[in-house]
Amino acid sequence: MSEAFFTFFGIYVLCLVKFFAGPVLGAAAGYSPWEIIGVSVLGMMSSVTFFTFLGTRVKKAIEARSSKKKKVFTKKNRRIVRIWGSYGELGIAALTPILLTPIGGTLILVSFGSEKKKILLYMLISGLIWGAIFSFSIEWLLQFPPVRTLIQ
Repeated sequence: MSEAFFTFFGIYVLCLVKFFAGPVLGAAAGYSPWEIIGVSVLGMMSSVTFFTFLGTRVKKAIEARSSKKKKVFTKKNRRIVRIWGSYGELGIAALTPILLTPIGGTLILVSFGSEKKKILLYMLISGLIWGAIFSFSIEWLLQFPPVRTLIQ
């Protein structure tokens, strides 16, 4: 198999877990902004789709494995509930690529009982928007002369 395939596949696998890895590694691999957006969103949406349809089962399995009781009212949980109360599904989906992981954001939406179609749609829109912002920002930053001289 070719090196290009392994590069693409590696970036894709990292995007399953952390969205921001796609734009950074895609730029390092020499991908165009459109290729970066494609691989990042493809990776994110693969994990979003998987956890949207199996999220409840996965969450129960993780909780069953954990022997210690988790605190319900943590600072992180309160922040998530506050975002949910203020912005709903759109707020969680919008923050998923930058603050949460695709898996974490999806499990939060599943936990709150969001419709599967809405989860997929909102996460796709969020991934496309953030993918474009990150990809074109990195492309612009790499064209900046002081940064370009540091890289060379």
